[in-house]
Amino acid sequence: MTNRFSTDAPFLELRGIHKRFGGVRALSGVDLTIEAGKAYHLLGENGCGKSTVIKIMSGAHAPTEGSIFLDGNLVPKLSPMAALEAGIETVYQDLSLLPNLTVAENVALGEQLVAGHGRLLRVLDRKRVHSTAAAALAKTGLEPSKSLLNSVVGDLPLAIRQRVAIARAIAAEARLVIMDEPTTSLTRHEVETLIEVVNRLLDSNVAVLFVTHKLEECYRIGGDAIVFRDGLSVAQGPIESFTRGRLAELMTGRAIESVRFRDGAPEPEVLLTVSGLSRAQGFRDIDFSLHRGEILGITGLSDSGRNELAMALAGHLPIDGGTLCLDGKPVRIGSPTEAIDHGIGYVPEDRLSEGLFIEKSIFENAVPLILGRIAGRFGLIDRARGRGAARDIAAGMNLNTADIDLPVGALSGGNQQRVLIGRWLSINPRLLILHGPTVGVDVGSKETIFRAIQDMAERGIGLLIVSDDLPELLQNCDRILVMNSGRVVEDLRATEVDEDRIYQSMLASQSELAE
Repeated sequence: MTNRFSTDAPFLELRGIHKRFGGVRALSGVDLTIEAGKAYHLLGENGCGKSTVIKIMSGAHAPTEGSIFLDGNLVPKLSPMAALEAGIETVYQDLSLLPNLTVAENVALGEQLVAGHGRLLRVLDRKRVHSTAAAALAKTGLEPSKSLLNSVVGDLPLAIRQRVAIARAIAAEARLVIMDEPTTSLTRHEVETLIEVVNRLLDSNVAVLFVTHKLEECYRIGGDAIVFRDGLSVAQGPIESFTRGRLAELMTGRAIESVRFRDGAPEPEVLLTVSGLSRAQGFRDIDFSLHRGEILGITGLSDSGRNELAMALAGHLPIDGGTLCLDGKPVRIGSPTEAIDHGIGYVPEDRLSEGLFIEKSIFENAVPLILGRIAGRFGLIDRARGRGAARDIAAGMNLNTADIDLPVGALSGGNQQRVLIGRWLSINPRLLILHGPTVGVDVGSKETIFRAIQDMAERGIGLLIVSDDLPELLQNCDRILVMNSGRVVEDLRATEVDEDRIYQSMLASQSELAE
């Protein structure tokens, strides 16, 4: 990759950046420097200003006050197109790909826009599109086969789509790639692949800025930590110079200990028994039991069957064979409605597309499952009763706002997740399945959610946590089931194993499992 500029000045500088939205101050005098070929990790709780500053860097927002410099030159106005032309590419959490276009078209789009100064040609040069995309995809470690190049992006797994988004940045000869929560929904193996891609970018003198909550990955990559709190940059320096505890304290303003949250014990009564559960192309012969008040983790690689199992237990996918028993009685769960009727709740992995009505209010998001309970005469919703129920849900989940009319899309990721979990608690579930309960959640909100999970267990609710966040499972679970190739291969006590032990089972080959 060749850079289009050569200068001794830092590639990008923000000086004294303020940003206000009406009467709300999002940023308060931020100074930030990005140098070529270096990794940066933008850390902080949700709502601290991270998203605002990356939108300013990418031209999506204009600062209220302050100055932006590119290669030492003052930029009077940085538009999204000007940012692209300068080599600033942002891979947002939703990846911002066009799902109905092919991989080749998505990858080459940025290059085409830059070449046309924001305009696409009426007729694309298909040969050039494919050659550009193939070269960029190869640099992400993907085999640029004709099949992949012609695949519709919306049909691809998330991990592949993410590399397509990075390939788009490579094709546009990016000098700075900003990645917003890049490993949120990736397995550990997929994270390793992403780190390899990042190292290739750094070796090509491309700067990479991560917006992330996953500190262990930051330490793996190295570079500078930039810590935000309340719209201010409170610390910057080599990440190895900060302990995890110190970073958490800088982000939250208080000391947060890395401790095991689970200190209770399950009840003797068996709540759920799963026997021989199978689904073609998903999982087979799944056997396990769950006690009242027990927290059971289920983990594995993305193709292990763990996701399909979670969705089948919640009625979102049909099963081909096997039985389920709740409180000793056989039950059939053929739909989400039947699962709810049996007292089974399901918090999906992707709260934005699968869980929340993002443009609706907290009130409207909190009460959909209890409409019958809050209905008045003639079946009409009693809004006063509904608002009272919504306030109870918000209070029970320690939501950081008293305004239940606020759009849920205006909340931080942690608060959004609390609204979603609170919705399911409103049905008084016997069993709650939490699929990636802290995906995209900051360190302070994680602690709140973990303590809520422990409280649920103390109330006798059985909990299944489906996750590849091994520290999360070790901190919260009584037992951890490891899935590999569609089967449960290990049933481990969380207090007796570590991450490496679990990961070995996740990666074990079929021959190793047979021994």
